[in-house]
Amino acid sequence: MEWLMIGAGGFAGAVARSMLARLVTLWAGEWSFPLGTLSVNVLGSFAFGLLAAWFTGRVAVSPEMRGLVFAGFLGAFTTFSTFSIELLDLLRGGQHLTGGVYLGASVVLSLGAAWLGLTLGQAIQ
Repeated sequence: MEWLMIGAGGFAGAVARSMLARLVTLWAGEWSFPLGTLSVNVLGSFAFGLLAAWFTGRVAVSPEMRGLVFAGFLGAFTTFSTFSIELLDLLRGGQHLTGGVYLGASVVLSLGAAWLGLTLGQAIQ
């Protein structure tokens, strides 16, 4: 049953990632900075931190539900592999400054979002 929950979460997370990345791109327009992937990774990091704190202190969650949310949904929602390829494409295309900004923004904003999620989750327990 746990594997089915992870699979269902993965399906939902992949669909949500694709939809959000496309919406951000439609809103921001096409340009050389991968804003859709950055948005997904920052939001996913925030959600992971928030839910990790919430599930630890406030809500008793079954192993199946943890699998659905963390390994399934958020695992498929965040896109480190996409980030890696986009970054390499920018660097190979000679867009070193844009690549550096993307790398820095991805790491700093995603870690900051995870910290904020954890802090918020602990505060609302």
